[in-house]
Amino acid sequence: MTFFNNELALFFDIYLILILAYAILIMSSYLILAYLSAKELRGYLKKNSFVDYSVLLTSELAPKLSLIAPAYNEGFTIEENVKSLLSLNYNSYQVIVVNDGSKDNSMEILIKKYDLILSDLEVRQQIKTKEIKGIYRSRNAAFKKLIVVDKENGGKADALNAGLNIAEYPYVVCIDVDCILDKDALLKLAKPFLESYGKRIIATGGVVRIANQCVIKNGRLVEVNVPDRMLSRIQVLEYLRAFLLGRMAWGRLDGLLLISGAFGAFDKEIALLAGGYSTKTVGEDMELVVRMRRYMLENKLPYSVSYIPDPLCWTEAPEEFKIFKKQRSRWMRGTIETLGFHKKMFLNPNYKLLGMISIPYWTLFEFLAPGIEFIGLVMTVFFLISGMLNWHFFILLLLFVYTFAIFFSVIALYGEERTYHKYPKQADFFKLLLAALIEPFYFHPITVYAALVGYKDKIMGTKGWGEMTRKGFTKKP
Repeated sequence: MTFFNNELALFFDIYLILILAYAILIMSSYLILAYLSAKELRGYLKKNSFVDYSVLLTSELAPKLSLIAPAYNEGFTIEENVKSLLSLNYNSYQVIVVNDGSKDNSMEILIKKYDLILSDLEVRQQIKTKEIKGIYRSRNAAFKKLIVVDKENGGKADALNAGLNIAEYPYVVCIDVDCILDKDALLKLAKPFLESYGKRIIATGGVVRIANQCVIKNGRLVEVNVPDRMLSRIQVLEYLRAFLLGRMAWGRLDGLLLISGAFGAFDKEIALLAGGYSTKTVGEDMELVVRMRRYMLENKLPYSVSYIPDPLCWTEAPEEFKIFKKQRSRWMRGTIETLGFHKKMFLNPNYKLLGMISIPYWTLFEFLAPGIEFIGLVMTVFFLISGMLNWHFFILLLLFVYTFAIFFSVIALYGEERTYHKYPKQADFFKLLLAALIEPFYFHPITVYAALVGYKDKIMGTKGWGEMTRKGFTKKP
């Protein structure tokens, strides 16, 4: 019995050391990324403070863009969103809305609101997709940039591939149709393609923000508000941390694995050479970026992936736990699938920074973190029942983790206040600060649970996106 107790005590000591080491490792990585992000953000703001984007607007050198917006059951928001896409400050672009077999009235709304008729536009099927039922154009000259594709349901990746087949221009901007874009979004997104020297820019992305309770007028964001519901309010904080304190750093290192599926631009030629979007994963946005980067590295072609810190895109976040769980479990499945498809890159020096840092980081801190946290919780309960839990140490550890979580959120809020200051109301700042205090007890456990559901769904072979119900944006009368 004494031997068993000694073994258990040793196991408990090893467990504490491993948990503490993992916590220190992940917190250290966050601080390093925040430091690199701050340097990159400061440099970007200084460099672009005197840029006159109107020059790019009138320039013949401005790259031509094809916007691809897949739509599935988006009837609540599709009219405002298409209006937003058609009224951007940019000259040479087209808008391709792909109706992916919607079961609601999305197609009827588009036909009626934009006076659409069937077109005889020929499609060169460079990537195989589900059957296209019809391609529509508007009889109204005001909507000459708009093309609407009506096709059989094949999922988001299949819809994006249909858009790639139809796109006329050398760069494609893939966007969720439920998003509202800043009026200068395309000007800022196109700029990196013009600034590349010696390296080919194969993709670029911008910051995505939460639009819940924001006011939209004629497809434009006219008033920014913090969401009323706590679930979506905390997602504002989460997005600030992810984009301002995470992706800025990865952009500086040129190690980005993900350009948000909500809003990103790609070199169409490289996207097609890499095979287009994969229909074998629900994380098609991340998987395409990794595959394009892998293609360039394996062919020894100089390239870069750019990132813009400007808040260019506003999207509707889930307000209900059921929808949130579907979204986050899908994100986890997409991460697992992407890392699985490209496991050859893990710690492989042939893939440079991607193989030695980016892929291992995502594996350790994105894919494995929820599982490690769950195992830690189970072990803590076990040691609590066995009477071995050191309450003094346990409470100190909880306080340390909680304080760090608040500190990191406050850094993100401070960065937002000192840079883009999109939430000018003092009340909104305090609402977000309160959300930061609540998040570790409310939001974080939900996120971990949703990720564990993603593990389960992947093991059970669950396919598809699942329906994401939209409530629509607040419209200003």
